[in-house]
Amino acid sequence: MSAGAQASRLGIGIIGAGRVGPVLGRSLAGAGHALTGISAISDESRERAEAMLPGVPILEVPDIVRRSELVLFAVPGAELPGLVAGLAATGAWQPGQLAVHTAPEHGTAVFGPALAAGVIPLALHPAIVFTGTSLDLARLAGASVAVTAPAPVLPIGQALVVEMGAEPVIVREEDRAAYADAVGAAEELSRAVVRNSVDALHHLSIDHPARIVGGIVRATIEEALRTAGGEPQHG
Repeated sequence: MSAGAQASRLGIGIIGAGRVGPVLGRSLAGAGHALTGISAISDESRERAEAMLPGVPILEVPDIVRRSELVLFAVPGAELPGLVAGLAATGAWQPGQLAVHTAPEHGTAVFGPALAAGVIPLALHPAIVFTGTSLDLARLAGASVAVTAPAPVLPIGQALVVEMGAEPVIVREEDRAAYADAVGAAEELSRAVVRNSVDALHHLSIDHPARIVGGIVRATIEEALRTAGGEPQHG
C-alpha cells in the first residue's frame, strides 16, 4: 500500500477518551473506518466520548481489543507499557491485529509483549495541542504526524495519517525520546512566553492583552518557522 493510498477499511477500537482518542476516532470514522468501541472511565471522559462519537459503544478494554482489527491507544505514555503487558498476559491480542499508540516518547518497542501474539505495531504522534473538541479536526488537517514503525508497516501508518488529512513524518525508533523532548520543549516554552507576556500587560491595565500577545506571537512564530524551514525569503 502506498502512503497516498487509502488504508483498508478497518474496525477500530479506541483505548482512552481523553483529549486525543475521540478526536482521532472521529477523524478516522470520517475516512470510512468503523469504530468498534471506546473505553472511558471518568464522567468527563464518558461525556467527551458521547459528544464526539455518538453511537459508539463505551466498552471495557478487553472487549475493545477482542472486537477490533486496529487498537488505538490514546493514553499517557507512562500508562502504556503496563496496559500492553497486561493485555498480553491475559491473551487478549490477536494475530495480525494492528496496535497503534499516540505517545510521543515511545516507539514501537513498547508493544514488545504483544509481538509474540503476532501484533503489528505502529506509533503515531500528531504534533498539535488537543482540546478534545471538534476544533481539533481543523487543527489536525495539514498538521504533521510522527510515524514510527518497522519498514514493512510504514506505508500503513502513512496511509492512516493521510486519511486524517495530516502529513506523515517518519521518526526513527531510536529518535523517539529526542523527538518527544523537542516537541515538549516547544509546547512548554510557547505556553510560558504567552502566559508571562499576557500577565505583564494585564498588570499594566492594558485592554485585551491576550489579543495583543496573540497577534505578535502568531506572526513571530510563522516567520521563525518560515526561515527555520529553509523556505526562500522574498522582498
